[in-house]
Amino acid sequence: MGRAFEYRKARKMKRWGNMARTFTKIGKEIEIAVKAGGPDPSGNTRLRILMQNAKAANMPKENVERAIKRAISKDTADYKEMVYEGYGPFGIAMIVETMTDNTTRTVANVRACFNKCGGTMGNSGSVSFMFEHQCVFKTPAKDGIDMEELELDLIDLDLSEMFVEEGVINIYAAFEAYGKIQAYLEEHEMEIISGEFIRIPNDQKELTPEQRESINKLIERLEEDDDVVNVYHNMQEEESEE
Repeated sequence: MGRAFEYRKARKMKRWGNMARTFTKIGKEIEIAVKAGGPDPSGNTRLRILMQNAKAANMPKENVERAIKRAISKDTADYKEMVYEGYGPFGIAMIVETMTDNTTRTVANVRACFNKCGGTMGNSGSVSFMFEHQCVFKTPAKDGIDMEELELDLIDLDLSEMFVEEGVINIYAAFEAYGKIQAYLEEHEMEIISGEFIRIPNDQKELTPEQRESINKLIERLEEDDDVVNVYHNMQEEESEE
């Protein structure tokens, strides 16, 4: 499942066409983290990981510094993390994660996207039970790491899946294990390339190419909204794309 997620993430980045959307998303996350835990990364673990995410995404250092300054300024708006749920065409379950300074605007825009593309926006909890909320960390697969020992240690911390791809160890674990996994990696002096939260569908629905096209149009319409940061679904990808 993890490898399939990595593919979908890469495809989303290709759709966005440039890194501007990624920088905006990370900037908002940094602002939320700073407001919650302060601007000092040494004492704010979430901010520390987000700064690593920014580095991995090649986000300029000055962009990160501006986001931190905006967060400590009294004149800036507060961003809230809001999650919306619903069904796309053909009964495809969808979860839309947003970061917004205007929830009225955001919920109206998300609902409009569902309506225009033949979907239906649902209530909180209407589809979230169909997805597993997880955290994922990436760390370099350096020489000397005992992969079997690492996996056994992480299983005790609610590891779901671990695999190596292109010289990077991908660690998937329960949502609640984020802090424990982060602490383990730091205590063992393993570099954290990135750390984030994801939602993986428990089951996937098979659709025809034409039906997939309809779902992709809804996904793309949602992702065009500046407040939307992630769109998850339970549509089965084409076998060649897995």
